[in-house]
Amino acid sequence: MRRQPLFWLLIFGLSVVSTLQAQQSNSELVQISPPAIRRAEPPPMSFTLEELEKRGDELRAEKDYLDALDYYRAVLSKKPNSPSIYNKAGISELLMQRYKEAGKDFEHAIHFDHQYADAVNNLGVIDYEGKKYGKAVKQYEKAIKLRPDSASFYSNEGAAYFGKKEFEKASEAYAKAIDLDPSILERTSHNGISAQLPSPEDRARFDYIIAKLCAKQGDKDRSLQYLRRALEEGYKGIDAVYKDPEFAGLRTDTRFTELMAARPPAVQE
Repeated sequence: MRRQPLFWLLIFGLSVVSTLQAQQSNSELVQISPPAIRRAEPPPMSFTLEELEKRGDELRAEKDYLDALDYYRAVLSKKPNSPSIYNKAGISELLMQRYKEAGKDFEHAIHFDHQYADAVNNLGVIDYEGKKYGKAVKQYEKAIKLRPDSASFYSNEGAAYFGKKEFEKASEAYAKAIDLDPSILERTSHNGISAQLPSPEDRARFDYIIAKLCAKQGDKDRSLQYLRRALEEGYKGIDAVYKDPEFAGLRTDTRFTELMAARPPAVQE
């Protein structure tokens, strides 16, 4: 065996030490999940199409996406022109981060139903995950034209505009989402959209915009909740809260006065 030069041995040793030190000092390491495995029995030949789809839905709800996909594929083998099953299969692929395969499934769904707004929206989600925010906006706009009463589509459009740092357009999209469903952001914002924003500054701006929208809607409780988040995340433009007309009603609330007087310390990352 050839001896490695001393230089490379030293580099290797330092690399190992640095890695171990980083692992010991960083309490927020991301653990890579193992590849998906099958846990359920294969789709029985005796199952009807309805039973196969129902079982696939159950497995997807249990986050057994690979097994769910087997059942959806079993349906498609007998009913190859079902847009809803292609869409469900695409969602399973998307949740496993198989974006290319998911995209093909959503495209198949649209091929069999050109008015399938959910599948169009889901193509936008793939673009958003790939940080292709401009393409995502176009997909969401198509979905909105097909179904303009969907709060989720507007919320997704707002997220994409936020990714592009087009904050006024993001605010307009979120306002429409809240008009359609006042609770939409409770389900998707802090654990979804804002968690994906690249910097604490962007997350803080996001929370301030949502606080402003909630205040405009007269929802003081939610406005204060998001305003507190913006403060904790160190939003630099927080003093605008005393000037923005949307907060006029909130400024008379004693909870607002107490919150701004306390000024929670910004969370550092």
